[in-house]
Amino acid sequence: MRWLADGSAAAVSEALGEVGLGDLPVVVRESVGGDPTWWSASAAVDGRYVVKFAWSRPAAARLAHEIAVLAALSREPAVPYLPEVVASRTDPLLLVTSMVPGDSLFDVVDSTDRDEAGRQLAEFMAQFHAASERLPEVPAASLQPATTDVLREQFVRWARPDQRATVLSWCDWASDVLRTPGPQVLVHGDLHGGNQVWEGGTLRAVVDFETAGLADAEYDLRTFPGPGMGPGVELLTATMRHYAQITGRELSVERVMAWHLRTALGDALWRSEAGVPLPDHRTPEEWVDDLAHRFAALGISY
Repeated sequence: MRWLADGSAAAVSEALGEVGLGDLPVVVRESVGGDPTWWSASAAVDGRYVVKFAWSRPAAARLAHEIAVLAALSREPAVPYLPEVVASRTDPLLLVTSMVPGDSLFDVVDSTDRDEAGRQLAEFMAQFHAASERLPEVPAASLQPATTDVLREQFVRWARPDQRATVLSWCDWASDVLRTPGPQVLVHGDLHGGNQVWEGGTLRAVVDFETAGLADAEYDLRTFPGPGMGPGVELLTATMRHYAQITGRELSVERVMAWHLRTALGDALWRSEAGVPLPDHRTPEEWVDDLAHRFAALGISY
């Protein structure tokens, strides 16, 4: 496996020449610096394709994993809503997919029928979760890094004084819920609204499979309540209902919300400590209020 020398448009164009696309215009985006773990990016190619590439060993390993996942799951019977792979190789390492017109779920969720959206998402997850045997080796998914211990120690100072006891109770509750692992399936691992392409109420594609691996099925639903979806739980409950109808397996709303707690508060924590705005430009206190609303709407006692 050979990765690119750097993240420049020139390096990408040279690599694209190996698959017959080197003469097309390239616009690099999403470039990440700093830690070599994140030396990866994507680029638009001639307004028709998206190319993903890397210029360090750890970033290349994640992209090579995504290439393997897409190759396995694109074979018939293919998992639905995968991006169309135009070209992929490991020497030099790159993945080229067709550009899919549409918007992220974050941008269209307020105008989307959430029951129909839940049906489509459940269809994707049901088939994706059942596909682990199609991969020769399936690593454990890289789980949300903020543990409940971290949240107890560090997040509470970002909450209002009247919220802190509740946050600590949530952390104790989530630790108990997740103490015993559930059945392990192949999960996408990062199935938030920005990794979904929607058009006219239809799910066109799910993207970004670098973190796919074994975890609880509920882990893939941890971002469905939000942030970015408002304080409600309609999309979550619709997806869970359709998932049960398709698979015959009931998912645990408690496990979903335990993972959701770690994800939402963990995101708010690192962003607040780094001085980075929260994705919806609100405050950690407002995110805690949303969480309280979701717990109440789902009838969860903690």
